[in-house]
Amino acid sequence: MNSGIVEPQQAGTQWYLYLLECQRGTYTGITNNLAKRYQAHCLGKGARYTRANPPVALLGAEPFEDRAAASRAEYQLKQQTASQKRRWAKQWPYQLDAD
Repeated sequence: MNSGIVEPQQAGTQWYLYLLECQRGTYTGITNNLAKRYQAHCLGKGARYTRANPPVALLGAEPFEDRAAASRAEYQLKQQTASQKRRWAKQWPYQLDAD
């Protein structure tokens, strides 16, 4: 279990599996630029689900070495219930920089 907050690294250097709390439910995805992807979701330019159910919070994000590892973890997380996903996110808190 990870108890610290994940520190952002330079964009493009690693991949993240992230969990969003949306107006109706949760959304799970991967990206190599978390701040840019979160902003796209908030502006209605992200995934179809988040266009219909805008995000209200970034619950957590786990860093990975490469896209393949992040994709495998995404598949596993998407098999979980919403409450299990939220429990996962508590292990990987992530703070986006306020621009």
